[in-house]
Amino acid sequence: MGLADLVAVLLFVGVVAYALFGGADFGCGFWDLTAGDADRGAHLRHQIDKSIGPVWEANHVWLIYILVFLWTAFPKPFAAIMTTLFIPWLLVGLGIVLRGGAFAFRKFSTSFGEARMHGIMFATSSVVTPFFLGMIAGAIASGRVPADGNGDLWSSWTGPTSWVGGALAVLTTTFLAGTFLAADARRGGNEALATEIGHKSLIAGAVTGAAALGAAVTIELDAPTLASGLHGRGLPLIVVSAVAGAASMWRLWQGDFARARIGAIVAVAAIVIGWGVGQYDWILVDQVTIDEGIGARSTQVGLVIVFALAAVTAVPALIWLYVLVNSDRWSKDEPATV
Repeated sequence: MGLADLVAVLLFVGVVAYALFGGADFGCGFWDLTAGDADRGAHLRHQIDKSIGPVWEANHVWLIYILVFLWTAFPKPFAAIMTTLFIPWLLVGLGIVLRGGAFAFRKFSTSFGEARMHGIMFATSSVVTPFFLGMIAGAIASGRVPADGNGDLWSSWTGPTSWVGGALAVLTTTFLAGTFLAADARRGGNEALATEIGHKSLIAGAVTGAAALGAAVTIELDAPTLASGLHGRGLPLIVVSAVAGAASMWRLWQGDFARARIGAIVAVAAIVIGWGVGQYDWILVDQVTIDEGIGARSTQVGLVIVFALAAVTAVPALIWLYVLVNSDRWSKDEPATV
């Protein structure tokens, strides 16, 4: 592995981290959106607030990491991505801002109508944002982002693979978030809520699995380069994802929500890594390889050094945050009130 490949791997570390941590965060939006009215959905919405309240901002560190790393390491591909895919990136940014504002203001609303408005905005933005991120990934994976950045502002991100990517992003984040919420609810002593979310997450997992099978057909027809990679070196990871997803669903069926989370994490991580491995060694599929798009060697060295420094400074703090939030000390709380 050359230095350019190492830099690409370090970049993709951020992609996997954001898919997991940001995904579990965004996925709560679907459960909030479908929780029901103020009476029926109070306990679930309270659990969502408690589960993601301490981490929803911290999880965006991974997106910042991805964008800064991509911009610094691969300046020309970055420019091409941001230029051609300007519209979906704009919608992603808008979704993140509206989501964050609504999540914060919902707690301090002065009326029921205001709280409901902020709640709808939070939930809707939480679904829309990963959808457009998935469409961006689909556009890159299907080779619709030209090296010069002059791709069509609409057709470049509305191809079949983009729609599949958007749908899978929403489904996988919903399934991932559901397993986390079920485990959190049980740890907090709300067994009825844990069982309810666990059963619904089982359905979400089945729908996600069926959608993934359908996506394979679309990718085969619309993104042949990626499909070829997934048939070869990416295939073991696809198998791991399928097995882990099935194991997670089995744990949900048994009511073992803590272990169901592990299977869901492995399933999502494996499918994302499988995408990266299948796409290798393209940074822009069918357009620019890693070696062609990489920046100066001095920049590559600097990025590796920065990554090492962050690994011993910022990462331990994030790990401690996640450990604390998933501890019994944090989970115990008074019952939610309407």
